[in-house]
Amino acid sequence: MTVDNGVRVFAGMMVLVSLALTAYVHPNFVWLTAFVGLNLIQSAFTGFCPAASLLKKLGLK
Repeated sequence: MTVDNGVRVFAGMMVLVSLALTAYVHPNFVWLTAFVGLNLIQSAFTGFCPAASLLKKLGLK
């Protein structure tokens, strides 16, 4: 798996987890979903993605 694919999988999982937490734990977890979305937008403009850096350190191509 490449880093780009890993970032998409990680972002998708974070969105699904945060939506489940919003529904079953507390409504304020919706802010985690907003954070993930904003991080995806900023990474598209700046080219910097913290998740990509982490996945590279974990050994993804």
